[in-house]
Amino acid sequence: VDAFQAWCGPCKTVVDLFRKIRNEAGSDLLHFAVAEVDSIDALEKYRGKCEPVFLFYAGGELVAVVRGVNAPLLQKTILEQL
Repeated sequence: VDAFQAWCGPCKTVVDLFRKIRNEAGSDLLHFAVAEVDSIDALEKYRGKCEPVFLFYAGGELVAVVRGVNAPLLQKTILEQL
């Protein structure tokens, strides 16, 4: 989940990376989403940050967090979680 604030919008620079990983992994277990933290109370702790935050869930539980746009770390985290 790309957790973003309304004033900055979702991180558009990683959309291509996510598409590439999705195509390469070809996994039905892999889903990407965006969430505006300003309108979701459960994501309140991510408000007020000026860096992108990527949340990784498995089985309904938060399993990893990547702060900032770090393509190698995002890719590594996604593949590890699969």
